[in-house]
Amino acid sequence: QVNLVESGGGLVQPGGSLRLSCAVSGSFFSINGMGWYRQAPGKQREFVAMITRGGITNLADSVKGRFTISRDNAENTVYLQMISLKPEDTAVYSCYADVSRRYWGQGTQVTVSS
Repeated sequence: QVNLVESGGGLVQPGGSLRLSCAVSGSFFSINGMGWYRQAPGKQREFVAMITRGGITNLADSVKGRFTISRDNAENTVYLQMISLKPEDTAVYSCYADVSRRYWGQGTQVTVSS
């Protein structure tokens, strides 16, 4: 059993910042890829960012220059630092971890509004 718990979402004004965290717990040897997707109301889920165990990252074009993904392998945690947030960033953000298969968190709401 592998569990993922996200935290750090909330309401922020345009131009503001948030830092999401996703802690992974359970029975596994190591975590390979970790990352984030998001889903806005009425839209399909979209890729946001990913990071390999070795620290190689990839981000969606829409968030490059504003979002940073990082991870702490010792703590089995992945982070998403978001700055210069825009209303179009409003969505439920879900993290994933690739262990024996891909596991997902429940999601955390990020709302960017004045």
